[in-house]
Amino acid sequence: MGTVIVASYCAHLGLSSYGHGSKLQIIKKVKANTSTSSSVLKTKILRRKVLEQVDEKLAEGDERAALSLIKDLQGKPDGLRCFGAARQVPQRLYTLDELKLNGIETVSLLSPVDATLGSIERNLQIAAVLGGVAAWNAFGLGPQQVLYISLGFLFLWTVDAVTFNGGIGSLVLDTIGHAFSQKYHNRVIQHEAGHFLIAYLLGVLPRGYTLSSLEALKKEGSLNVQAGTSFVDYEFLEEANSGKVSATMLNRFSCIALAGVATEYLLYGFAEGGLADINKLDVLLKSLGFTQKKADSQVRWAVLNTILLLRRHEDARAKLADAMSAGWSVGDCIGVIEEVIDDADILFSSSDL
Repeated sequence: MGTVIVASYCAHLGLSSYGHGSKLQIIKKVKANTSTSSSVLKTKILRRKVLEQVDEKLAEGDERAALSLIKDLQGKPDGLRCFGAARQVPQRLYTLDELKLNGIETVSLLSPVDATLGSIERNLQIAAVLGGVAAWNAFGLGPQQVLYISLGFLFLWTVDAVTFNGGIGSLVLDTIGHAFSQKYHNRVIQHEAGHFLIAYLLGVLPRGYTLSSLEALKKEGSLNVQAGTSFVDYEFLEEANSGKVSATMLNRFSCIALAGVATEYLLYGFAEGGLADINKLDVLLKSLGFTQKKADSQVRWAVLNTILLLRRHEDARAKLADAMSAGWSVGDCIGVIEEVIDDADILFSSSDL
């Protein structure tokens, strides 16, 4: 009976069952496979428990404890292999021609124009004018009444611009965009997935994310907060407040800032969102005293590095976007990244340890 079972298993593996030695080899292989499966299962359980604790600490606002949990398992085969484990390009001065050789047109990437929301805004303005004319004719409004109504709308627009930094207008446009444009909805998701993935691979822990202005309003309770991905960045802030930001920290946040527009560029051939991200990076570089030449060099390296990382981890970004679209927690999203990325594609592969 035992021989029959061994023979059957050999046939399943495509092996011959001749000889006692072959039987022993097969039995050893079965035990090894069982041991490996058990080890993988234990790794997943351990990782899951740690990531649940990370979610709890982030929910409590204890960012230092959350980051400490991540770092305890950083780079370990049975832990979080991918955190801070990105294989990056050497940092040096790259020319525009070198970027073009890598299929990167910086004009399409670094000059985003939100055509979708721009079109929605123009249509709303046209609709408002037509609605005003229709109301004028329907209710017989006089010129003075029309003037008062116009001044009322102008006052509301001014209050929004001054008090909420245009938050109400942005909320309306963004909500309409998500409701009526599937392309816009998908673009926002992919954009934020790019930020999340690059941050994690470079060793910056995402703290949370929102995919719409309405979601941001519900979570933060403020119209001044727009959709986006936030990070555990106290280390960066401590360096910035001291007046000296290390090259490593600057490189991380340069790539994170450009990850959204880089993702859009790879998927659609150009970027629409992310102008605020580029402006923030520009302000940071100027505050650090960078000359235009030095700033251009930093941005070009960051663009190349980020694009190549996104290309290498395209599958991880796509699955991460699905998880974020479903509203998964930060810990669950990290779990997706760890599951998808192979050892060979990260710096701390098993052969490096």
